[in-house]
Amino acid sequence: MIDLINGGTAENAKKLLGKKLLIEHDGQLVGGYIVEVEAYLGVVDMAAHSYNGRRTPKVESMYKAGGTIYIYTMHGHNMINIVMQKEGVPEGVLIRGLQPTDGIELMQANRDVESFNLTNGPGKLTKALGITREFNGTTLNTGRIRLDEVGGRTPKKISSSPRIGIPNKGKWTDKPLRFYVEGNPYVSVTPKRKMREASTTWNVK
Repeated sequence: MIDLINGGTAENAKKLLGKKLLIEHDGQLVGGYIVEVEAYLGVVDMAAHSYNGRRTPKVESMYKAGGTIYIYTMHGHNMINIVMQKEGVPEGVLIRGLQPTDGIELMQANRDVESFNLTNGPGKLTKALGITREFNGTTLNTGRIRLDEVGGRTPKKISSSPRIGIPNKGKWTDKPLRFYVEGNPYVSVTPKRKMREASTTWNVK
């Protein structure tokens, strides 16, 4: 099991790959395997909302204990983050890509999109999953958002890169804190020539 309180945030980000993120809507589960994440390392990280100890009502959830859900809005899209570390240490992981497995028809109806474009980006997946700001500040596995570690898969290969859309943040712009399942078509900004059949990007159980 992932230690969301004591484990390192970057290491936990990699461990989230292949785990199932599930949301319950009126008794129906929607979700899938996490295939892309970004780690944000709190007060020292110039790209983090909590950089330099910034603490406002909008980022207050980041200061809660590991396992708290932090939702913020960018360009009209909701972004889902899982808070890491003990209370008062504002680090977290942004979920950027998801391979759908459960409730796919509902997800497609939510976005009116099919294929890998359904959830290959942080704003796309939250719309497909029906994630709104009402989830902000809730706790993983105690409400409608769950992380299923038992039913997950193991990536065949995990790759890393600088985070997406982080300009002008000094050394933090180039730090390789984005992790993804290499070749999975549900990873954002993946050229088609590098995409593989999703099933081939996981180790066989």
